[in-house]
Amino acid sequence: MNDTATVDRGPGDAAVDGVLGALADPTRRRLLDLLAAQGEATATTLAGRLPVSRQAVVKHLAVLDAAGLVAGQRAGREVRYTVRPAALDSAARWLAGLAADWNRRPARGPAAGSR
Repeated sequence: MNDTATVDRGPGDAAVDGVLGALADPTRRRLLDLLAAQGEATATTLAGRLPVSRQAVVKHLAVLDAAGLVAGQRAGREVRYTVRPAALDSAARWLAGLAADWNRRPARGPAAGSR
């Protein structure tokens, strides 16, 4: 019997995968926290709040942008970044559905797997 299962997440699989992949990095999670608290910020401003270079922040923001979690808007020579919550909401709905599935499963005690 195969114990691995594939969870069908529906048509948004790639979007959820992108969000979860982007959120796997603690620096990117911190960037999202900072942007959520500030509303908008430039890469230079964000780099001043993190122990990484501005260039590293720009690369992290590109990953977050590709996942649909942030958006950059050019203002003169600067790019101001803001949080885009729709992609995060989609991943949160998938996680909530997964948690609900787990909560509906019968409890398996230590004796359930031994015979």
